[in-house]
Amino acid sequence: MKIDIKAYLGANQLTIYRVSKESGYGYTTLHKSFNKQQSSATSLNLRDLDALAQAQHKRMWEVLRELEEHYLRDDDEG
Repeated sequence: MKIDIKAYLGANQLTIYRVSKESGYGYTTLHKSFNKQQSSATSLNLRDLDALAQAQHKRMWEVLRELEEHYLRDDDEG
């Protein structure tokens, strides 16, 4: 299973730049993380989850729940 982070960003009218600005995390760091190939060893990390939560004034568990409910896809879906 992989998280479709780009779909999440689009659905929430977010850009990496906005997430970076709102959260205080570096743009380059988030850009690399959100655009990396995910494997079972490299999933979304707590920093990324925190950045998404801060950008939307939500708690991390709320973002995680939304990602799990709507943005998980099978590895073979592309």
